[in-house]
Amino acid sequence: MILKVLIAEDDQDLAVVVAFGVRMTWPGCQVLTAADGAEALRIFEAERPDLVILDVEMPPPDGLEVCRRIRAVSQAPILMLTVRSGTLDKVHALDLGADDYLTKPFDHPELLARLRALMRRSTQLLPAAGTTFSAGDFVLDFSVKEVRLSGEVVPLTSLEYRLLAELVRHAGTVLSHRFLLEQVWGPEYVTETHYLKVFVQRLRQKIGDAYIRTEWGTGYQFVPPR
Repeated sequence: MILKVLIAEDDQDLAVVVAFGVRMTWPGCQVLTAADGAEALRIFEAERPDLVILDVEMPPPDGLEVCRRIRAVSQAPILMLTVRSGTLDKVHALDLGADDYLTKPFDHPELLARLRALMRRSTQLLPAAGTTFSAGDFVLDFSVKEVRLSGEVVPLTSLEYRLLAELVRHAGTVLSHRFLLEQVWGPEYVTETHYLKVFVQRLRQKIGDAYIRTEWGTGYQFVPPR
């Protein structure tokens, strides 16, 4: 299957450079480009790309709104590009469903490394002692990367799944912020605690508050229902 990558960026020079890097990283992939949010949504609806790169401040709807609309219908990995460097801006993007966030100007090798990591996480299964974990109404099937509550499938992004799977594999054990960030995102993310807070909140919204317990200042643990 041919990999499809959507690049939505109104700076055409930057879009060309990013597209070149993407083609060098995945020879034979199909690169789709959009100069504004409306075009990005049209292309996404028609082509359903496997990976999305969004400029936050492109012509309307802006990248944040495009991210929100895409995430409502798709679990494809999304990377946001922006000149805003504040933590609150990053948290807002992650809250809307982005998987990663890169501040302009950036080194192109870093961008490509992050894109490779996103695709690797989206296709890679975490190792597990068993193929299925069940507790009460909660079931996580490692073989198909699927979570069910009361028999209903819970839609999760690849990163949401990886975080939950890591917690489930160590059910009842408190996992440190650093451990979770390194295992799920990678060693270069071990100080990015806001990523972890946002994704834990996203999981709680989908599976309920009772399953994930916060150990303040330390980390999180999965608590199986009794």
